[in-house]
Amino acid sequence: MTICVEDVMIRGVITVDSEQSVKNAARLMAKFGISGLVVLTKGDLVGILTERDILTRVVASGQNPEEISVKEIMTEPVIVVNPIMPLEKAVTIMLHEKIKKLPVVTKVEESLRLVGILSLTDIARLHPKLLESLKAIEQMTTDAQEAEAGFYIR
Repeated sequence: MTICVEDVMIRGVITVDSEQSVKNAARLMAKFGISGLVVLTKGDLVGILTERDILTRVVASGQNPEEISVKEIMTEPVIVVNPIMPLEKAVTIMLHEKIKKLPVVTKVEESLRLVGILSLTDIARLHPKLLESLKAIEQMTTDAQEAEAGFYIR
């Protein structure tokens, strides 16, 4: 069984308009306890804004977050994945590109529709379940080998 991005992604994506101030975006992040926002312009995905963007491009340079718009500091272009991509491939992209969040999109006619977001936190949350599954498979294999050999240890 292959685990796909849609099996792990978060569907309720918090977004921000590119014209909003960085201060408003930071307030959204704080309100929802998240470290990044997908940036939209007229409903189209145009970028991603992370805490790191705010720290390195606004705070560290001494700029006023009320006077800077999201579009001025967001990361673009955005790397996206589709929901049916194998999770392993998405993780490989994240590691190779050194990113922690991947917007998940589907193609609708000529545009992309945002359907979720995949973060390293979502993948880490899955880790204990994967270990449980591996242990169960290992136990089934051991049981099958014991049955084949004609003895059981209980």
